[in-house]
Amino acid sequence: MPPTLASLVHHSALKLTVRAGEDRLDVPVRWAHVSELADPVPYMEGGELLLITALKLDAEDPEAMRRYVRRLAGAGVVGLGFAVGVNYEETPKALVDAADEEGLPLLEVPRRTPFLAISKAVSAAIAADQYRAVTAGFAAQRELTRQAQTGGPEGLLAALASQVDGWAALYDASGAVVATAPEWAGRRAARLTGDVQKLRDRPAPASSVVGGPENEDRVELHTIGTGRRPRAALAVGTAAAPGTAERYAVHSAIALLTLTTERSRSLQAAEQRVGAAVLRMLLAGEPDHARAVAGDLYGELLDAPFRMMVAERVPVSASAALARAEVHKGAPPVERPSAAALAATDTGDPLAVLADVVESAAARAGEAVLVVPEGERLVVLAADRGAAAAACGEYAAALETARAGIREKVPGGEEGELVVGLSAPAGPIAASAAYKQAEQALSVARRRGRVLVEHEQMAAGSVLPLLADDAVRAFADGMLRPLYEHDATGRGDLVASLRAWLSKHGQWDAAAADLGVHRHTLRYRMRRVEEILGRSLDDPDVRMELWLALKASSTE
Repeated sequence: MPPTLASLVHHSALKLTVRAGEDRLDVPVRWAHVSELADPVPYMEGGELLLITALKLDAEDPEAMRRYVRRLAGAGVVGLGFAVGVNYEETPKALVDAADEEGLPLLEVPRRTPFLAISKAVSAAIAADQYRAVTAGFAAQRELTRQAQTGGPEGLLAALASQVDGWAALYDASGAVVATAPEWAGRRAARLTGDVQKLRDRPAPASSVVGGPENEDRVELHTIGTGRRPRAALAVGTAAAPGTAERYAVHSAIALLTLTTERSRSLQAAEQRVGAAVLRMLLAGEPDHARAVAGDLYGELLDAPFRMMVAERVPVSASAALARAEVHKGAPPVERPSAAALAATDTGDPLAVLADVVESAAARAGEAVLVVPEGERLVVLAADRGAAAAACGEYAAALETARAGIREKVPGGEEGELVVGLSAPAGPIAASAAYKQAEQALSVARRRGRVLVEHEQMAAGSVLPLLADDAVRAFADGMLRPLYEHDATGRGDLVASLRAWLSKHGQWDAAAADLGVHRHTLRYRMRRVEEILGRSLDDPDVRMELWLALKASSTE
């Protein structure tokens, strides 16, 4: 604790006497300064104990003393030391009254106490306080290091919360709360996920102070990691601004968490290489070898049904990117946004964001997940109905919501940045088939402008939406154009007749009844279709192509 006026008054060697401001002696003293200037205020910084002999002051003039003391108090001077036995034998009453009026502590300094002794006492007390702070900081660093080694991040947070007499929370790369200490701080930490997201958008390292509402604590947020993209974030809540010792503890925690995350990044890279080898073996039809390589790292993932995800980065126009930023900027705040919803506002590499989302969800749930980058693609193996697969779906839904806003801002503009195909549940033996399913779903997602398509949805849906493709429509137009040109001359209605005949599976009477014509008329029209197209309607392939062409033309 820094020196105070009270500690100087109680200093046995100084023999100071309080003449005014007895109730304000607990104010910290930043320095002791001697000045005989009539106006020393321009040279004050605030927090000083000013020592004077009134060499150039009329200390017996009440009005002059009121002006003098008022300026000192306004400049932040915490106390006035007046030496007696030099120019005045006792402290003038005008000075005492002025100090009483302003509430400025006035200390009488006896002749035998030099100002230098007071300056030395203040300096020694400040040095002792700094030494105690540094010593406490080193002790805190040792304790934090020990807890980080034995108790992991949770132990480190508990030690940090104790050191700062407050609470601490750790967030992952997606902005979700990983751990808190004490436990009651969980709800408080969850309300700061939006602030953590804003901090992650700034160049690392970054920090900010969140001043809560009245009667709520002061929170410091710090990014964790040495790369451009933060790996985590730390929140520290205290009742007031941390002192020197507490600051040492916070900085030590940041350094230890950075070392932990950077080491985790190296381990993650090694795990990723193992995961890539496991994936290659699965796709090569070698599940036994894949299981042997997976070991404890991915073994449990191969023991239960899993899903294969294939994600791909797609281009996005400048206008759509700008609109996306505006949509996110104007989005209404929510009290506790999900990690996936926050990740959907990230404007960085979409594949890296998706990897963070699924890995963070898996880590929180304690489940294994295999993530393998493949250039412009990302392949993910996640447990069926697990946290990672659910987080991917939640992230896709958040992106779909964002895209809806972009479509309103930029009609017809390119959308998205990410498409994902998800396979049906599979096992190690069917991994290759699951990969093909995910690729097929990815292709459909790309064509439909969707973020995520599941293979099971394709099987349960209709093939007709797949016809809404420029190439398919061009094929349909080319095949049916001669019939449309014939009908345009007014010599019949071959297109409608063909559609009716095909819809009735070639039943003449039923199709003729729908058209309101005689069956012989319909037979004549179908012969004209064959003549114009140069193809036989007896061929099932021709009938299939004509039916699909009619369906494709009707989707325009």
